[in-house]
Amino acid sequence: MFFVVESGSTKSDWVLVDSKNNQTFYSTMGFNPYFHSADLIESELKKHEDILSLASQIEGVYFYGAGCSSPQMNAIVAEGLGRIFTNASILVEHDLLACAYATYRGVPVISCIIGTGSNSCYFDGENLSEEVPALGYILGDEGSGSYFGKQLLASFLYNKLSPEIENDFISTYGLDKDAIVFKVYREPNANVFIASFMPFIHKHKSDPYIQSMLVEGFKRFFDIHVTCYPNYIHSEINFVGSISSLFEKELQEAAASFGVSIGAIIKRPIDCLVNYHIHYIFNQ
Repeated sequence: MFFVVESGSTKSDWVLVDSKNNQTFYSTMGFNPYFHSADLIESELKKHEDILSLASQIEGVYFYGAGCSSPQMNAIVAEGLGRIFTNASILVEHDLLACAYATYRGVPVISCIIGTGSNSCYFDGENLSEEVPALGYILGDEGSGSYFGKQLLASFLYNKLSPEIENDFISTYGLDKDAIVFKVYREPNANVFIASFMPFIHKHKSDPYIQSMLVEGFKRFFDIHVTCYPNYIHSEINFVGSISSLFEKELQEAAASFGVSIGAIIKRPIDCLVNYHIHYIFNQ
């Protein structure tokens, strides 16, 4: 039996695949080695009795995660997983590779992630290339949940929101400047906190100010993460991630401004990722 895991910074989707390719789904918090240690990964997995009860039977774990972009970072996750799945071979790769696998449909593709964070790559079925780096929620993550969350919080604190939206924000969250600054600058997992305001943004997405913020943010994503590929005009461009699915209309509008069209938008990449493993990896 194998586990295929797709992990963002907020949550991880786990799929158990048995010898007959039957699939069982599980969920845990997201594990990002920039924010989480091997000790935390171990302790969190020990809280999931359903996963823990299978640990000794697992032959391999294919983990694709946000922040797993270097041998040093991958080793943190691999160590934490290895303490639980003691009989398994552990493979830890970047979530960008999971995105490429999930969106690959037999032709070269620009694969994009827009969830809590954002990124893109070009995948031809064998080779993955990344033209610009992912800079994280402070310097980058254009068009992502953390990107728009920062803009909403700044707009609230700068008194840029309409009175209706401002009052709704206050009644919904009960946050003032001091509380927001403390959570952003003093508490852990600030990127997840910042991205947690996307349901509120979705609630008010018809507001002209919010609508403009969304479209301009997605344009920024295309400008940085899509036009960097020389053949982007003629490439299939596919997306994974909750934000790309939730704001498909605004994403399509931004794409049209660059003269490109979007192919697939996949809210839950884990399903397509598992299918890729079954067809291209497990049965080799």
